[in-house]
Amino acid sequence: MGRTKTVLGEKVREALASVLPITAIVLVLCFTLAPVPVDILLAFLVGAVLLIVGMGFFTLGAEAAMTPIGEQVGSKMASSRKLWVVVVLSFLIGVVVTISEPDLQVLANQVPGIPNMLLIGAVAAGVGVFLVVALLRILFQVPLQWLIIGSYLVVFILAAFFVPKDFLTVAFDSGGVTTGPMTVPFIMALGLGVSSIRSDENAAQDSFGLVALCSVGPILAVLILAMCFPASGSYTPSAMPEAADSRALSGLFLAAFPEYAKEVFLCLFPIAAFFAAFQVLALRLNFKKVLKIVVGILYTYIGLAVFLTGVNVGFLPAGTYLGRQIAALPYAWILAPIGMLMGWFIVQAEPAVHVLNRQVEEITSGAISGQAMSASLSAGVAISIGLAMVRVLTGISIFWFLVPGYLAAVTLSFFVPKIFTSIAFDSGGVASGPMTATFLLPFAMGACEALGGNIVTDAFGVVSMVAMTPLLTIQLLGLLYQWKLKRAETPEEIPDDEIIEL
Repeated sequence: MGRTKTVLGEKVREALASVLPITAIVLVLCFTLAPVPVDILLAFLVGAVLLIVGMGFFTLGAEAAMTPIGEQVGSKMASSRKLWVVVVLSFLIGVVVTISEPDLQVLANQVPGIPNMLLIGAVAAGVGVFLVVALLRILFQVPLQWLIIGSYLVVFILAAFFVPKDFLTVAFDSGGVTTGPMTVPFIMALGLGVSSIRSDENAAQDSFGLVALCSVGPILAVLILAMCFPASGSYTPSAMPEAADSRALSGLFLAAFPEYAKEVFLCLFPIAAFFAAFQVLALRLNFKKVLKIVVGILYTYIGLAVFLTGVNVGFLPAGTYLGRQIAALPYAWILAPIGMLMGWFIVQAEPAVHVLNRQVEEITSGAISGQAMSASLSAGVAISIGLAMVRVLTGISIFWFLVPGYLAAVTLSFFVPKIFTSIAFDSGGVASGPMTATFLLPFAMGACEALGGNIVTDAFGVVSMVAMTPLLTIQLLGLLYQWKLKRAETPEEIPDDEIIEL
């Protein structure tokens, strides 16, 4: 119990360090360029506190439950040596964890013209299919870049010639949103479990890339559905919190918490049920390990419920209001540098980013430090938010950014170490999580609304931009790593000062 408190304290302190910078930026904006009503500001501050607590519980739960479940299931599944078992189980796992993703519910409510359950089912099936492809890639050692090239070639052909333009940004956003805090830890651990049965030196490196491929499934699913269901309806801006006093303010969060607690329960239940069935039929872990996983699931549940309450009640309205206020200034161009500043820091508040950084550091034995990963991700997200604000200001098509961006990313993949390509494409899905969807996307929507733009075509697309730029920055980090290797006397002997630390 004492150790649990110590670890939880460490996780909360990490969360505090992640959330504090974006909170400080918002406060500075509120007291200078973009004054906001007191109730919105206080709701934001309460949301920040809940964010810190929720992220602390979530990361502790992910370590204790999601990662062990994924590794155990992946290892057991692959060790069966039966291809049909891998295919059926990996498809089922992909569907289950995607339905369990809270961000998918948010996406479904924002897409006009497609019934929610149909969209959720199609996106889950898309992830399931691509998870099968991703795991078979590990087993048969297929190069990741060729699968990426083929997948995105199909995506861009559909998007350019067959899909209504109103759906393009929403479809590309879906790829980032559905690889969120529930999906990423489980899928990455699953890859580690499957790769563990291989004895070659590249096995651990090939465990990366699952998130990248699973991000393609939702994009294809929404593009295909868009050809069947014509767009209708429009985006409805979120309501601003109104609280006359402190009791009313607390009432906003207390009223919302049961709703998100129920949502997270429904999301976690399929994963818990799947683990229970797999435990009885195949795993048969001892009682101590099972108890640890059950407690981890409970921590995950508490963390996500608190986290989602904080971001939806406190952060989302604040992002929308700030976007409106800044876009209404005579110098609206300032949206771009402010967006870049927020993008640099807000990615550190994404729960799944911490999971990725830790696994990268472990797999590379510290050669790629968590600090280097964080800096590269922050740079990528900062650039992407700056470009997204340019789109809001000008209305330029998202194709002018996505097509050159992915072409550059694919080209780089032929020149950098393979592990950096896999990590880079995983990072895109990881960086575009709930913080992006519930603060930066509303920020863009508020700005677009104030400027009189088309919210569906100009503001949507923020998530997909965030998912694209880490592909470039992480691979550029790989070029730096490769250059430092060449400076070393031998590839195996990297001096301490040559470790990638930014």
